[in-house]
Amino acid sequence: MAAEPERTPPDQDQDRSVGELVLDVSERVSILVREEIELAKAEVTEKVTYLAKGSVVGIAAGIFVIFALAMLMQFGAWLINDLLGVESAVWAGFGLMTLLFLLCAVIAALVAQRAMKRGAPPAPTMAIEEAKVTRDTLEGQS
Repeated sequence: MAAEPERTPPDQDQDRSVGELVLDVSERVSILVREEIELAKAEVTEKVTYLAKGSVVGIAAGIFVIFALAMLMQFGAWLINDLLGVESAVWAGFGLMTLLFLLCAVIAALVAQRAMKRGAPPAPTMAIEEAKVTRDTLEGQS
């Protein structure tokens, strides 16, 4: 944050010219605008980070679903083999692995959804609210 400009005592304000007062006000407005821009940048950066994290976890959920589908296909193949009269029940292991992968996918999808909600939309809402308060304050002083 930028340092606040030095304030002059009230009795010296009466001795200052209009040009000096306008210069002082323009400097303060410039500082205020720069700080609002920095706030907006920080806010958007934070939200984009949440969106990126949510996207990565969502991709992980998709990968788990792909693994689950591969296991499901193996499960079905062994099940059909068992139904046709093969003595061993090897397909049960494939079924359990399918359930494990699907559980991982659901957990990852829930984490991704939570991260996406925190980051979307990537608008600088805090900076906008602060700008509205500043505008209302300046309009109230006019």
